[in-house]
Amino acid sequence: MEGNPVKCRDGSRRPLALFAAWAAGWLFAALAVSGTAAAGGAAGPTAGGATAGASLLVYGAASLTDALGEAARVFGERTGVDVKTSFASSGVLAKQIEAGAPAEVFVSADPEWMDYLARHGLLKAGSRHDLLGNRLVLIAPADSRVELHLIPGADIAAAIGTGRVAVGDPDSVPAGRYARAALTKLGLWDQVAARLVRAENVRAALEYVARGEVPLGIVYRTDALADRRVRTVDTFPADSHPPIIYPAALTANAGPAAAQFTAFLRSAAARQIFARYGFEPLP
Repeated sequence: MEGNPVKCRDGSRRPLALFAAWAAGWLFAALAVSGTAAAGGAAGPTAGGATAGASLLVYGAASLTDALGEAARVFGERTGVDVKTSFASSGVLAKQIEAGAPAEVFVSADPEWMDYLARHGLLKAGSRHDLLGNRLVLIAPADSRVELHLIPGADIAAAIGTGRVAVGDPDSVPAGRYARAALTKLGLWDQVAARLVRAENVRAALEYVARGEVPLGIVYRTDALADRRVRTVDTFPADSHPPIIYPAALTANAGPAAAQFTAFLRSAAARQIFARYGFEPLP
């Protein structure tokens, strides 16, 4: 059970379980950074401009877990900076930053949550840029025989059968918002609205499908490529939803290592990493 709602700083109310997860995530991030800083010690600057032995906390959308994780590891190896990463729904991460979490870099799965932080004065001016693009896909378990073409009026209800569709919660998760927009544009929303499994993030939606708990799910193309337990049934038309854009920015308290890291994310080396995972590096 979710329990009684908790009133948050912005006046909204959230289920107790979600609030507890948010608070636990913030505490973990704070302890990780404080521990790293204490252990790092002093060291001189590296050739790349970052300070060896420095620590850095990077927040990234759940769909970036593999690609951004690898980019952080490569950056750390090159500079000596101890990069910690934390992945969750963009909305959860944005709320943690608003509450004072010590993240210095934020990479969101959509512009809306980045806009939210900008409106609250929580980003470093001039540091924001659009980093990556992605595609939205319909997936099924790897052994499923479901076939469906995502065209206006498609009989998605028949493909679901007696099951449900896993998707990031459309009220807070970017992948869910893109999914709702696409299904609405294709005239399919009414067929599935009451049959959604609203996951806390897109990777959780992926896992429901991978375990065979639901017959269909809607995730990013990169998520489908990352898990052999699922297969792509079809790709949503690009014009059925807003462009999927991942903006990156420094938070207001970011230091030199954070700026160096976001510069690395735009480098040829990082672009190759993202492309290998199926992302579309933007100019």
